Amino acid sequence: MINDRLRFGIFLAPFHALNENPTNALDRDFELIEHLDRLGYDEAWIGEHHSGGFEIIASPEVFMAAAFERTKNIRIGTGVVSLPYHHPFMAVDRMIQLDHQSKGRAMFGVGPGALVGDAFRMGIDPSTQRDRMNEALDVILPLLRGEIVSKKTDWFEVREAQIQLPCYTQPHIEMAVACARSPSGALAAGKHGLGMLSIGGTSDDALTHHANNWKICEETAIANKKHVDRKNWRVVTLAHIADTREQALENVKFGIEQFARYFREIATFPIVPDNIQNAAEYLMENNMACIGTPDDAIKYIEKLQIGTGGFGAYMELAHNWADWQATKRHYELMSRYVAPHFQGLNSLRQASYNYSFENRDVFVGKAAAAVQQAIDTHEKTTSKKDIAAE
Repeated sequence: MINDRLRFGIFLAPFHALNENPTNALDRDFELIEHLDRLGYDEAWIGEHHSGGFEIIASPEVFMAAAFERTKNIRIGTGVVSLPYHHPFMAVDRMIQLDHQSKGRAMFGVGPGALVGDAFRMGIDPSTQRDRMNEALDVILPLLRGEIVSKKTDWFEVREAQIQLPCYTQPHIEMAVACARSPSGALAAGKHGLGMLSIGGTSDDALTHHANNWKICEETAIANKKHVDRKNWRVVTLAHIADTREQALENVKFGIEQFARYFREIATFPIVPDNIQNAAEYLMENNMACIGTPDDAIKYIEKLQIGTGGFGAYMELAHNWADWQATKRHYELMSRYVAPHFQGLNSLRQASYNYSFENRDVFVGKAAAAVQQAIDTHEKTTSKKDIAAE
């Protein structure tokens, strides 16, 4: 159907290897967002991390402010603000400002914080992070609604707090909660009627977890008299495509092993086990990534839709598996050949083509008859003139 439009976007942590200039890497991140905007991508979510060396954006809000100035249409969100690291009143105020600066293109993604190393450096016990996220959300939502809020916890206090600017987006800026394997994100999204960002991989086992978490989200929303919609559910995966499978596999040799090593040595959960020699092969065999052609990507996304029961946005974890030119080519191929398949962009064109083909004999016959009629008319007119001249 024409209105069943799957959105496409990226989740930009980012991941930059330790052997490159970080200033240039950030410039390239901006260039990527501009590239996606020109290609018609719908969304980009920007991460917040403070350690580990690869994920070098500390403030998604600062990055977003600059990115909005460079783009026209793409929506950009925090992917995510780690709520235990911030006073909730300040987090709300910053996002409302971005909502205005972007004229409604900003989105507010939240989570408990992903890297244990970040929490450790701030003296935060990882066992408290999910509770702190929920305590912050209990303040953030009424603040966004313009309510006066007072609350005291063991890590923040608000006293008769009220925002001074309403959201540009009404009733408030769009929000989504990060959700991996645990149900905490799903419970929070359902309680407040928010979107969900599923970031725990796309293996068959992970898809089962995602589907279960969405069910928890829906049930929690009903229990809290809220509404959630699959169109606001985003599923994040890994992909790289090229004109041929052979070229795609050759392209990812540039950086996929460094990416896998980072997740083994630094990130909370490894993506590729220690004993695996070929990361690309492992990820493909376990349905954790698509490395191939546009046709392969279409089949892969269809499998994700079946495994989850359906979602509103297909999100790719942006990476540096391939060099810069091949990376840009990947997004061009996705926009040119993959997105239209899921967005109904060519359904009316195909219908028009099919109708024209099915009625070609009729159309050609009528056209031929019209041409012959014109010839006959001309000959008759010429003949009459010749007779008159005699």
